[in-house]
Amino acid sequence: MIELRDLRAGYPGRPVLDGVTLSFLPGEVLAILGPNGCGKSTLLRAAAGLLPISGGEILLDGAPIGAYTPRQIAQRAAYLPQSRPVPSITARRMVLHGRFPYLSYPRRYGREDHEMVDQALGWVGARELADRPLPQLSGGQRQKIYLAMALAQDAAAILMDEPTTYLDVSCQLEVMALAHRLAVEGRAVVMVLHDLCLALQYAHRTALLQAGRLVLAGTPDELYQSRALERVMGVELGQIKTEGGPRYYYR
Repeated sequence: MIELRDLRAGYPGRPVLDGVTLSFLPGEVLAILGPNGCGKSTLLRAAAGLLPISGGEILLDGAPIGAYTPRQIAQRAAYLPQSRPVPSITARRMVLHGRFPYLSYPRRYGREDHEMVDQALGWVGARELADRPLPQLSGGQRQKIYLAMALAQDAAAILMDEPTTYLDVSCQLEVMALAHRLAVEGRAVVMVLHDLCLALQYAHRTALLQAGRLVLAGTPDELYQSRALERVMGVELGQIKTEGGPRYYYR
């Protein structure tokens, strides 16, 4: 579990997060929402130990994150950034990068590493892409490979910054279904999402940020009933009750 307590973080000369308290809990999908520039990506990077904090604390499995080495953090929390370089390697080779936290240098992959990569490629429906060069893949196909790399890291927490970017609607739904499956397996799944309807439909819990502060954390229905999205993001949502649970739409 990852706990943010009164977290303050940002960049030199530009503070971003101001007193955010939030927990990433095993067994649930948490959607991080908010307007551009509110601190969503900064929050994920700080939680993954990739950004120094200026105040408050981050606890990883009950201990301050500073007590862990970067390798130990990576074994516990996998981070999928919003964008990344496209090296001239095969998709399989890219997914193998997710095994780096478990390998010493020089890196020598074992059977367990290759099995985890095959499993991760299967999870995202990309086994047929394994031997194709990454630059030859479409944006959506590359996003699947990056997601598989994060899954191959086999961490208890998975932090994803806009994982549905470049994906068509059917693939977006596949990613959200996968997030649910990972949560059912006991992982903490945290996703920065811009599609509010998708987030409210699939997340167990939501966190709404504005100008670096946490406005509200609660269930999708609690967020919807609060009308905070209308105040913070200037959008109005409607809700339809179905046998499969609430569905949301833009009014």
